[in-house]
Amino acid sequence: MSAELARRLLAEALGTALLLATVVGSGVMAAQLAGGNVALALLCNALATAAMLVVLITILGPVSGAHLNPAVSLVMALDRRLAWSAVPPYIAAQLAGAILGVWTAHAMFDLPVLQLSTSVRTGAGQWLGEAVATSGLVLTILGCIVQAPKTTPVAVGLYILAAYWFTSSTSFANPAVTIARALSDTFAGIAPADAPAFIAAQLVGALFGLAAARLLWAAPQSADEAATAR
Repeated sequence: MSAELARRLLAEALGTALLLATVVGSGVMAAQLAGGNVALALLCNALATAAMLVVLITILGPVSGAHLNPAVSLVMALDRRLAWSAVPPYIAAQLAGAILGVWTAHAMFDLPVLQLSTSVRTGAGQWLGEAVATSGLVLTILGCIVQAPKTTPVAVGLYILAAYWFTSSTSFANPAVTIARALSDTFAGIAPADAPAFIAAQLVGALFGLAAARLLWAAPQSADEAATAR
């Protein structure tokens, strides 16, 4: 493994760990302080997650692209922005980081480190919510890359903040996040049996987002290409 790839994988692992520590940790804190008000707890959870995403993409984007998400890494490979050889190690780093982040959140709040979630999240509506959430995330990322790269951190953070509220699933939009949250029986958890359907919906949504982005922001033809096409 080259030193450059190792540096990128470290960024992906640390970034995903911090993201999951934020998702789970803020969920625990919110549940403790909201006094049973689920809407307030969700708002606190969403704000913390969105803020952390802005920070992580800002500082890690120049290192690894700050995918922090296997679905995003797959899309980047399909869009020829990431070598296919880098996809398996990226996904492995993201999964390892996500699990480490969940365990760290548990330890910070004096909870059992090893857990399985009992939160049922299933049904066609929630699966559609995950497909919509992930397609919108991919569309946001690719749109920013094409049109305004410097806005990517804020745009992604704002999108996830909105998606927490407008999607029925509260926007996991990330297979690594889904797997890691299945290992946390807290406010942010998802029952392990429900995770595969969420992941399938996320992958479908990611492909839809990529297809939509290619239609919206197709590279303009040169004069020679246009003449050839005619």
